[in-house]
Amino acid sequence: MGSRSDLTDAQWERLEPLLPVSNGRCGRWRDHRQVVNGVLYRIRTGVQWRDLPERYGPWKTVHERHRRWSADGTWEMLLRRVQAGADAAGEIDWDVSVDSTIVRAHHHAAGARHAPPPALKRGFAKAVRSDRIRAELIDRLAEVVREVRRSAARAAASPPRST
Repeated sequence: MGSRSDLTDAQWERLEPLLPVSNGRCGRWRDHRQVVNGVLYRIRTGVQWRDLPERYGPWKTVHERHRRWSADGTWEMLLRRVQAGADAAGEIDWDVSVDSTIVRAHHHAAGARHAPPPALKRGFAKAVRSDRIRAELIDRLAEVVREVRRSAARAAASPPRST
């Protein structure tokens, strides 16, 4: 049984071709999808590495892959490539609007439909679904990159350890 933080099949299909391949020197890598889902779960929930559910494999494997990919810039590269693909497809609007105005919604707005109306054509609904898949994948990768950057900043700010 998967977790809410696990990648969907559609998200995985977009991400898998971008992932590094094993160089063969260190043996066969554990399934990337299982490990990436373990990293996403840990970042979403904030659990300790040792407390990762068993479905993600050995916690040491997930931690080591996350640490290695953080150090060599793999997470940053994945985010850039997925964003570039979305940008090339015209799926990213880079305009930013900042406004401090607050508009309260009516209490009936809480039950609004989340799915597009059935009258929409299939092609449009498929394009909207594809955009949402890529946007969610970008959000998840951005969350991992933010965590990597926070961790690096904490390490840089901490006093050096002497042995």
